[in-house]
Amino acid sequence: MIEMADVLPVILALVLGLAVVLYVVLDGFDLGIGMLFPFYRDEHDRDLIMNSVAPFWDGNETWLVLGGVTLWAAFPKAFAIILPAMYIPVLVLLLALIFRGVAFEFRWVAKPAHRWWDLSFTAGSILSGFAQGLILGGILQEIPVRDGQFAGGALEWLSPFSLMCGAAVTTGYALLGATWLMLKTSGRVEEQARRLGPWLLAALLAFIAIVSIWTPLQFPRIAERWFKLPNILFLAQVPVATLLFAYLCWRGMRRGAVLPFVSAVAIFLLAFLGLVASNVPYLVPPTMTVWQAASHPASQLFYLVGASLLLPMILAYTVLVFWLFRGKLAPGEGYH
Repeated sequence: MIEMADVLPVILALVLGLAVVLYVVLDGFDLGIGMLFPFYRDEHDRDLIMNSVAPFWDGNETWLVLGGVTLWAAFPKAFAIILPAMYIPVLVLLLALIFRGVAFEFRWVAKPAHRWWDLSFTAGSILSGFAQGLILGGILQEIPVRDGQFAGGALEWLSPFSLMCGAAVTTGYALLGATWLMLKTSGRVEEQARRLGPWLLAALLAFIAIVSIWTPLQFPRIAERWFKLPNILFLAQVPVATLLFAYLCWRGMRRGAVLPFVSAVAIFLLAFLGLVASNVPYLVPPTMTVWQAASHPASQLFYLVGASLLLPMILAYTVLVFWLFRGKLAPGEGYH
């Protein structure tokens, strides 16, 4: 007989996964345009870039809040391990997002003396993406746990692997930003994005290849998961599909608008699928599963009721905003 204590953690793990993947995709292009700012020197080009995300950027960060709250409310034991282990990169992430958000608003009212706000916008975007990669790498490389508590030092997350993950996530966000500009802008901004896109795509594929080789060599549990029969027959489709969407992305960069962005998003989704396949059912690999990390079933049920009401509202708002502000922006146009 299936009990609530068995089912609820799985459902809420899916909610957590949905929040994470939507944040990565939606705020990814948002952060990515900030990373590309140094490649655009003209003030009018930068105005157009910021206007392309003006209706979206606040709503995109809602998914980060939802993911954090879900981890805290539904899986408090995992939260109590991950947060102390990642204090420094989490703090950097939050401060970078704050500075970036302030810069987004203040650069408009500070004109013409807005140079420092442009720098804050770029630095906040880069640091946010890099910190997210550090957190990802720190979790994947196995947090030391003893008696259900974090048992490492303040710099336990710092390693060549986590630094590589930080660079990989930053590169991926920059690619999303470039494909977003192909989708939403025209003129010089779009042309520069098409020039940068192939280089960013090649760099991201290089990082994906490095991760794909590094992780099974360093973590035997992942090697066993991927290369053991019959798993390999199914999981081998992930790198094949990644190469296919990479080709579609590269091809679309020459003349397409929708195809590059959709293909870049698909690459991110496949990377997320690969991470899930490597670590399921662990929330803190390889020591704590979703069931071990779960709160009391009554608490999970209470949170699930609230999430079931909020999720459709957030999704509807997101779809509505993207529909209302569809289409390209011409130079000189904007929503701000």
